[in-house]
Amino acid sequence: MRHQPLFAGAAAWLACLQPAAPARAADASTCDALTARYEAKRAELEPPQVSAALFAAADDGCEALATRLLDAGASVAARDRTGGTALTHAARGGHEGTIAVLAAHGAEVDERNVQGSTPLYVAVEQNRLKAAAALVALGAAVNTPGRAGVTPLSAAAFNGNARLVDLLLAHGAATGTADASGKTAILYAAARGFAPVVTRLLAAGADVNATYGNGLTVLMWAAGYANDVPTDDGVALVKLLLDKGGAIDARDDRGRTPLMIAAGLGHDEVVDLLLGRGADRTLRDKGGQTAADLAPTEALKGKLAAKG
Repeated sequence: MRHQPLFAGAAAWLACLQPAAPARAADASTCDALTARYEAKRAELEPPQVSAALFAAADDGCEALATRLLDAGASVAARDRTGGTALTHAARGGHEGTIAVLAAHGAEVDERNVQGSTPLYVAVEQNRLKAAAALVALGAAVNTPGRAGVTPLSAAAFNGNARLVDLLLAHGAATGTADASGKTAILYAAARGFAPVVTRLLAAGADVNATYGNGLTVLMWAAGYANDVPTDDGVALVKLLLDKGGAIDARDDRGRTPLMIAAGLGHDEVVDLLLGRGADRTLRDKGGQTAADLAPTEALKGKLAAKG
């Protein structure tokens, strides 16, 4: 979403979240190579090196090697340079079997790294559904935020992962917890055009007309959807929010309505939808501008010109 010059764009405020990496399944040849390397050096390894080998085993989902290392004295509480434990490594890679091995050896399920992220947060951020489910089954706290105060639910919403959203909501994830920038899960989903996720969050109690930073509502964020959101997705989301009672003429701190925001970004289809639903084209923002004044093209200005 771009509300210039108020915001630099969606990328700026979405930067605290990372896109998920491709899943990396356990590979027998990789595990065999790691095991051979360990066997060749085993007699020379100090305890910290044994624990480092455990990180590698967890990264690649090498359950048998992880078990051997733990039996040889590797510590499940050992941390890497980022403060992550072997459980964090297994969660990032999506290795639920290795998670079970580590938990059986006493791994702390809610241990946080230096960014404040738990293994569950890391699993969710990386779209690891099975790993997240395994951690939740072990009692992981679903509402403990990760870096920048972003909750697992917000990370799942950012990724548009409806199955992860369902998992977290089913285990008590709160929809209204804001991160350090004041954003909740529904804003992340709305800004990226993920209507199925927004639907789930609204059904779970998210307030369709809540206001966030700069007085913006979810409908305003949806009307100003980001450049990488397909137009059809953006329009479908605006329609959904209107159907759910989104206030069509609500104003942000600059006095701008969803119609003004959509017009200013040249979102013609959203403008058509809002006008069709009765948006007031005559309203002016605090600078005295109407939606027509903000429109970037003459065609859109003409469409928005006040009747009569």
